[in-house]
Amino acid sequence: KPQEKPKDSGKVTITKTFDFAGEEIKVTKEVDANSKEAKSFLKQQEKLQSAAPASLPTVSGVKRPSGMSSLLGKIGAKKQKMSTLEKSKLDWENFKEEEGIVEELAIHNRGKDGYIERKAFLERVDHRQFEIERDIRLSRMKP
Repeated sequence: KPQEKPKDSGKVTITKTFDFAGEEIKVTKEVDANSKEAKSFLKQQEKLQSAAPASLPTVSGVKRPSGMSSLLGKIGAKKQKMSTLEKSKLDWENFKEEEGIVEELAIHNRGKDGYIERKAFLERVDHRQFEIERDIRLSRMKP
């Protein structure tokens, strides 16, 4: 079940529980209190809290069947499933944070040290070399 822990800095911590390969995986994310995700999360929390008192027994002691079924539905609700791709992404993000390489990767992927930039450079060099060799071959053929 998602939980929130408001902090003084205007951030909201959202914890969601997923089911991955039979294991329970908890994902914790910290977002700004003014973001769309935080607002929708807070609305969900309000709905869950307002639904909980309605499922309690009435004053006369008679339980409502619909209230009980909704309560049991919430307790036995299935966890949201997580795909392998989502799990891999989550593991990679956690690894980057633990190792402290987030900024280093961002800097490395920008500019001339990036993989895509190097690949494009090598393709341009290869094409230019091919054109030079082709011009030399053609010039030698016409005596």
